[in-house]
Amino acid sequence: MASVYIPVQNSEEEVRVVLDQLPRDASDILDILKAEQAPLDLWLIIAREYFKQGKIDQFRQILEEGSSSDIDEYYADVKYERIAILNALGAYYCYLGKTETKHKEKEDYFILATQYYNKASRINMCEPTTWVGKGQLLLAKGEIDNAYQAFTIGLGTSEDVPALLGQASVEFHRGRFSESLQLYKRVLQLHPGCPAAVRLGIGLCRYKLGQLDKARQAFDRVLQLDPDNVEALVALGIMDLQANDSLGMRKGMEKMQQAFEIYPYCASALNYLANHFFFTGQHFLVEQLTETALAVSTHGPTKSHSFYNLARSYHSKGDYEKAGMYYMAAIKETNNKPQEFVFPYFGLGQVQLKLGELKGSVSNFEKVLEVYPDNCETLKALGHLYTQLGKTDKALEYMRKATKLDPRDAQAFVGLGELLISSDTGAALDAFKMARTLMKKGGQEVPIEVLNDIGALHFEKEEFESALDNFKEALGDGIWISFLDEKEKLEETGVSVQGYKDTGIFHRLIENGHSVDVPWNKVTTLFNMARLLEQLHKTETATFLYRLILFKYPGYIDAYLRLAATAKAQNNLPLAIELVNEALKVDDKNPNALSLLGELELKNDDWVKAKETLRAANDATDGKDSYAILSLGNWNYFAAMRNEKRNPKLEATHLEKAKELYTKVLTQHSSNMYAANGSGIILAEKGQFDIAKDIFTQVQEAASGSVFLQMPDVWVNLAHVYFAQGNFALAVKMYQNCLRKFFYNTDSQILLYLARTHYEAEHWQECKKTLLRAIHLTPSNYTFRFDLGAVMQKSSSSTLQKKKRTADEVRSTVTEAENAVRVFTQLSAASDLQVHGFDSKKIQTHVQYCTHLLEGAKVHREAAEREELQNRQRLEVARQAALAEEARRKAEEHRKYQLEKRKQEDELRRLKQEEEKIQRIKEQWKSNTHGSKRKDRAEDDDGEGRPSERKRKKGGKRRKKDKSSRARHYEDDDEEAPTMDDHNEVEDEDANTNYNREEENQEAEEPVDDDDAHDLLAAAGLEDPDADDDDGVPASVARRRRALSSSDEEGELMESKPNSSPQKENSPGRQEESNVEEEEEDANLNDEE
Repeated sequence: MASVYIPVQNSEEEVRVVLDQLPRDASDILDILKAEQAPLDLWLIIAREYFKQGKIDQFRQILEEGSSSDIDEYYADVKYERIAILNALGAYYCYLGKTETKHKEKEDYFILATQYYNKASRINMCEPTTWVGKGQLLLAKGEIDNAYQAFTIGLGTSEDVPALLGQASVEFHRGRFSESLQLYKRVLQLHPGCPAAVRLGIGLCRYKLGQLDKARQAFDRVLQLDPDNVEALVALGIMDLQANDSLGMRKGMEKMQQAFEIYPYCASALNYLANHFFFTGQHFLVEQLTETALAVSTHGPTKSHSFYNLARSYHSKGDYEKAGMYYMAAIKETNNKPQEFVFPYFGLGQVQLKLGELKGSVSNFEKVLEVYPDNCETLKALGHLYTQLGKTDKALEYMRKATKLDPRDAQAFVGLGELLISSDTGAALDAFKMARTLMKKGGQEVPIEVLNDIGALHFEKEEFESALDNFKEALGDGIWISFLDEKEKLEETGVSVQGYKDTGIFHRLIENGHSVDVPWNKVTTLFNMARLLEQLHKTETATFLYRLILFKYPGYIDAYLRLAATAKAQNNLPLAIELVNEALKVDDKNPNALSLLGELELKNDDWVKAKETLRAANDATDGKDSYAILSLGNWNYFAAMRNEKRNPKLEATHLEKAKELYTKVLTQHSSNMYAANGSGIILAEKGQFDIAKDIFTQVQEAASGSVFLQMPDVWVNLAHVYFAQGNFALAVKMYQNCLRKFFYNTDSQILLYLARTHYEAEHWQECKKTLLRAIHLTPSNYTFRFDLGAVMQKSSSSTLQKKKRTADEVRSTVTEAENAVRVFTQLSAASDLQVHGFDSKKIQTHVQYCTHLLEGAKVHREAAEREELQNRQRLEVARQAALAEEARRKAEEHRKYQLEKRKQEDELRRLKQEEEKIQRIKEQWKSNTHGSKRKDRAEDDDGEGRPSERKRKKGGKRRKKDKSSRARHYEDDDEEAPTMDDHNEVEDEDANTNYNREEENQEAEEPVDDDDAHDLLAAAGLEDPDADDDDGVPASVARRRRALSSSDEEGELMESKPNSSPQKENSPGRQEESNVEEEEEDANLNDEE
């Protein structure tokens, strides 16, 4: 039993104080200490013992008394013990400041601690323990740098272990784990027998540096030195839990349980145990453990973990308010530093999202991204949040980033698809398809919601087969498959809108063995498939599915409304109103049902009820439902346009009210096309056509390409504007496009608009055809018949007023007038004329006018027919004259053609004869003159020798001569020809005789003179090169030549008699012949040389 002894002053006696039995009232001990002037170290020992026993007040009382001014004066020379007492008080208040949660009290404690440390420093500035205490105080206040300086001063020149431990702690807080490790190692070297806590610091540094094996060795060494060291057990438990396997988790939890058993107030062990019980669903234990941890812990991060565990427990139980409160407490413990502990920010963001605090949720998720910028869950959450805040671009940015970071995250693609539905249906469809593919590859079942979205997007893109396939896949097997595959006949079941209350059809199906169950999560998809069948004009099948939904879920209002829409399309307004009232029985304030009921009442001309119903629809949504506001706007517009009560002031009031309501909708939803269309109508009614046209055009462009948004009204309104501006061609085109696109050319009202446009454009025949189509569609509408009669009347009148008109036009006018009389007569004879809004007197006026018009048209027809007959006769005379002139012209052309042809044939025949004649001359001269010429040349050579040879040479050089010289040359040759023997003369004469006979027998159109004959001989190569020399020719030869020449001349004269018109030498044919002769002459001369 430990005891201390207080020496009795002026005596050798001592007062024994048993430390385990210290009095509860410290005043007795203080009286003894003061009276005996006991050493100050005894004061400190007794105070420390009180502290160990948990008697904090006694501890503080003794130390405060020991640091009083009286004691300072009395023990002025005792410095160390006084400094120790002051440092103990400083450390005590520093501890209180660290454990205090209230900011003001915390600051007060730190101030007291600072005062005691400063007082100790005034006693001795160099006392290391004081500086170590100051360092601990500064470290608790978060002044890391100042704390390090204090520990450095305390370290001084010697290596003080507490100062080194303080520096190691500072370096650890700075995150400089390597430097902290070196300092802990230095402490271990200086003091090998140091407490196990030093090795605990080494293990923590190793853990932070990622040296897990060495960290585990250090923690194991701590447990060897101190088997009950809770911190080491908790550290080893954390390392086992991080192994992420069942064995490691079991070992980790065993160590945590062991630490808890050793010290039930270890906050870290309590937090990890609470975390374990959270995942096992034992929330009661979670709350107990975390509350205990909060009670015993003073460490901010540890308390943050405790608050986080407690918040998660309440979060999982759905108590979002308490969960949010504890999440915020966890964040506060980290001094709003997400990098310290980020999980509470994520949890608080989720809770705020549930509570509708979107901006706060965004702020917390953004802080999570600061720490983990690539966290896909946070990115997806922010994507959904920004979507709800209307920041679609930022939402898409986060969702796209999430899909890029984890391309296998199907939920990210689902979120991306949901974002893109309103802006890019194609990309949304691709995203949903990718999600479906990823789910199927991962072996997951594709949710019905995803398949429903894919089908709806295909529906919107008018890909009806793909939409139907996806709806079927989402719905699976059911009674609907039998009707879609036509295994069950709708005709046999008797499905119709009128029998919507009859449930017998479904009971019969059940009796036949069919299941009519519709799971709750398939109702929406079944409804969408029914809408698709409506679009495919399978109205009976769609009606059956709506009735099936109502059979299983009688409160499904949308099914009632679709059946009402079907009845309205069938023009069965009472049944449609009845169905809407059935929907209102389920929810009498349903804005959709009220709006549809108001529209039906308006269509039924029940204006008062319609107004009250539409106001009720608007009130049901507190004026926030756009459709209800639009319906009220439409009511005011129709009220302004009512024909029976057209009051200008009232009309202006209603129009202004309608404009106000349309503008209100556009203020709430700037992209509402129906409100924009209504605003355009009001502007058009006020005559502002250009602005109205721009609005209608923009609405038309925005509405095009969507199967869910059918707005034929904007097409009609745009056509009305073109009509009002006088642009009838564009108006006609717009009406026709609207008819074809939306009504399959079967809407009689738009046909009436089209007929009116043709009427104003004075296109009478097109107007009449359009009205006939309208009458064919609605035979009971007498308005169209009256309009048809008026058009035929106007057409006939305008034709007769024309200055120039044909007989066909007049005859057509007569027919039109007769038809107009017939139409108006039929209308006047109708018994229910007043029902259709016609005045019988007005009809009779039209009949009389058309009859008068018909009589006048007949007179004009007779005159036109007479004029037509006269014109026809004049045209016939002119035609006969033209035909005669044409025949004469053709005969003249034929005659000229025959003359030209005959001339060409004669020319060809003459050329052929000349060629034959030349050929014969060549043959005669070759056969008759070959021997005589050789003999004459021999005699000439004998008689004259060289002169004859010289003559031949000179003659051989002459190549070409003009025609006159050639003629003379041949005459000389004839005179100088040598005398031949009798045989040769006979042959020569016979040849000439035969030749002349052949010439006489031929039809010669032109005479051949001597020059021509000479040219022919030269062309044939028979010209004598020695003919120029007459002196050397014997007389006999000369006589023979003259005789031959004279006979030839006589023959030529005989041939020239039939044709006295000689051909000119410079004619084309003659010139060509001369050229041919010259070329042949040159060729013969060359041969002779």
